[in-house]
Amino acid sequence: MKSDSSTQDERQRLFSPKMAFLLVSLALGELGDGLNIFQGVYLVGMGWNEGSVGLALSLMGFTALVIQPWAGDWVDKTTVDRRIFLAVACLATALSASAILLVHKGNTDHMLIFVTKIIEGITASFLGPCLAALTLATFGPHHFDAVMASNFFWGHIGSVAAAILTGLVSYVMYPRIQFCFLVIGASAVFACFFVQYLPQGDPLMGRGFVGKVAINEEGHVEELAHQSDESTVALTKLATDDDNNDDDENPQAASYWEVFADNRFVILCLTGFFYHFANANVLLVLGEMMGQDKDDDGQSRLAIPLVAGAIVTAQITMAVATYAGNKLTMSGMGRKPLFLIGLVSLPVRCALIIMLKDSGNAALLSTQIFDGIGGGFIGLIQPYVIADITFGTGRFNVLMGVTASAFGLGATCSNYFGQMVVEKFGHTSSLMASFVISFAPIFLFLFFMPETLGMRTQRKKQQQQLQADSSTLYGSESRSTSYGSINEAAGVAVITT
Repeated sequence: MKSDSSTQDERQRLFSPKMAFLLVSLALGELGDGLNIFQGVYLVGMGWNEGSVGLALSLMGFTALVIQPWAGDWVDKTTVDRRIFLAVACLATALSASAILLVHKGNTDHMLIFVTKIIEGITASFLGPCLAALTLATFGPHHFDAVMASNFFWGHIGSVAAAILTGLVSYVMYPRIQFCFLVIGASAVFACFFVQYLPQGDPLMGRGFVGKVAINEEGHVEELAHQSDESTVALTKLATDDDNNDDDENPQAASYWEVFADNRFVILCLTGFFYHFANANVLLVLGEMMGQDKDDDGQSRLAIPLVAGAIVTAQITMAVATYAGNKLTMSGMGRKPLFLIGLVSLPVRCALIIMLKDSGNAALLSTQIFDGIGGGFIGLIQPYVIADITFGTGRFNVLMGVTASAFGLGATCSNYFGQMVVEKFGHTSSLMASFVISFAPIFLFLFFMPETLGMRTQRKKQQQQLQADSSTLYGSESRSTSYGSINEAAGVAVITT
């Protein structure tokens, strides 16, 4: 009888680590947020008013923004195999989202959808942190950017596949278009099957600590740590104020206050909030504008396919933007200019939709290219910046969760208030509000966000300096002052309890 370890080795020989992450990302893309938009358009066609739809989508967002920081912290601290929780979260999200099949005609079944959206918000909060932690745990800081870019790229391809399948099924099955949501269930099965091929990696490195070994993109093991275990322990003890700490095996994480008070982190959260506050409702408004012609059955036959076309256009552009962003990053371009490209695309998109609102569906669909540019660059650069800020602190996933909550809060407010504006003042007024708000994140990021490229190297140099000076600093009464001055010079967060 084969042991669990030998079975796992056979699985990993079947797929390379990078290929396994590619396939899981593809499936998670099919399970992604685009189906939320389909559900919104579908519910409007079933007789729901725009305010109720906005509330339903907002419940998922509000739940996620509360759960995501805790989810990220749990992913950091857990001793449970992260792959198990990733698979469970996929299944729970799909089962909950599929409950829309039970909605009846008319402005009814609100409680069913409200409850399932809350469940979706809880389970979906673990998908991103789990995948990011497994990626960092497996490939380490040197290859994290490239593999995350691959994950995002194939996630966008998965979203394209899901949108095409959803649009095709809804068109063929019309007027029984609710069966298009079975795509969610198929995506979950696909994801759960390939999660078993993911490596677990180094759990501590997966939360942002400096590891000793990692796997490169070709699947070969690389040595990361060149310092002795004794110096690593000394570095850990140097960074803590607890002289009675008996655990010399594991490094101590930075305090929550230390990482949350980092001005770069605060600016990133504020930028993401205002960007998504302006952005999230735009696609829903666009879908409503394209599908507002109704026949006797209450829903245009092309409503869902048109939204599918909008998502496909955006996701293909996101894939191209992700590929381009990765190439530019590898060439040495900083995080800030790439993030700004994504931010600037939003006001351009809003202005074009307003100008082209009477020019037909093809013209409106073309504006989704700018959604793809924004989503591609911002989605790619966000984890890079978090990894830069948190390198060595052990708080990578909790900061990923908090930023996701800040971004999600903006999206939730956008869906809720945007649909309220649509209901009272019309689609154009909602788009005008998004256009005005979209300049706030550009201003914040341009003038207040410093460049973070190179911070991981600074952190490593800081550790080497601490190692060289550990015999002098460790045990000294003035060690906190000396360590603080070194940290200030390096410009990165310290490891502390």
